[in-house]
Amino acid sequence: MSEINEKQFWLQSIKEIGDDIDLLSGLIELPELDEKMIAEAAAETKKTEKKIRELELKLLLGKEDDIKNCIVTIHPGAGGTESCDWAEMLFRMYLRWLEARKFTYHTLDLLPGEVAGIKDATIEVVGKYAYGLLKAEVGIHRLVRISPFDANARRHTSFASVFVYPEVEDISFEISPDDLRVDTYRAGGHGGQNANKVSAAVRITHLPTSITGQCQNERSQLQNKTNAMKILKSRLYDHYKKQEDEKFEKLNRQKTDIAWGHQIRSYVFHPYKLVKDHRTDFETAQVDKVMDGEIDDFIYAYLSMKAKEESRA
Repeated sequence: MSEINEKQFWLQSIKEIGDDIDLLSGLIELPELDEKMIAEAAAETKKTEKKIRELELKLLLGKEDDIKNCIVTIHPGAGGTESCDWAEMLFRMYLRWLEARKFTYHTLDLLPGEVAGIKDATIEVVGKYAYGLLKAEVGIHRLVRISPFDANARRHTSFASVFVYPEVEDISFEISPDDLRVDTYRAGGHGGQNANKVSAAVRITHLPTSITGQCQNERSQLQNKTNAMKILKSRLYDHYKKQEDEKFEKLNRQKTDIAWGHQIRSYVFHPYKLVKDHRTDFETAQVDKVMDGEIDDFIYAYLSMKAKEESRA
């Protein structure tokens, strides 16, 4: 039934696009077109282009894990308060993107910075092809701007890392309870209610790999433990899968150096406005739109590039 539904989806989508193209062709062949008809044709063309782009994306997302839900983590890098603020800006950008795509999401862990921004964020994303799309965002993101925290209004460079893990329910490896250490602690933040008075936050460490999963956003210690285990399973799955692909060491080196030389994308606010992806060379001057979550063009450019590389390999 799943295969039948998938084939029906493709047939229906292709038929709809074919009907749209026939309609546009009919308009073009009319002997006279007024301004209203031209405007309608332009609007329909954009809608059809969007439908084609969405189908192309699904064709590019053919890996086993692409269709899965995922867990996104954001960490500030070199730059202190500046980077914590930048990490929060990225956090907001991704939430806007998730809302526009109508993905369901849940913030599992959010640790505020000491002065501003965030020290850590973990988001669970639920939706078809969530991992396949967001894996394009993995890497170091660099910001250049006039610092709002600098009394002398100097230009600062900040870094933050984004990592994405496919969410897994059934895993192909065993996790022994003896390999786990569970720590409880008081949630971080600025207080209020009982947030900092009860040791409800949970961190689970997988001792053989030192990989951790933590959650502090729920009031219940049991809920936090469940979510921390979910994060840990996804990170362990990602760890072992990358070992099999002989790529884990490269990723690990990137994770330990969130600074110069490793950025995948630069966001320049001053002295000019530009967002550029260094992997694909795709760029746009529409910085405000990007920070409001309009990152589909970057994702599409990256997935297209990877598909071309794999077809040549």
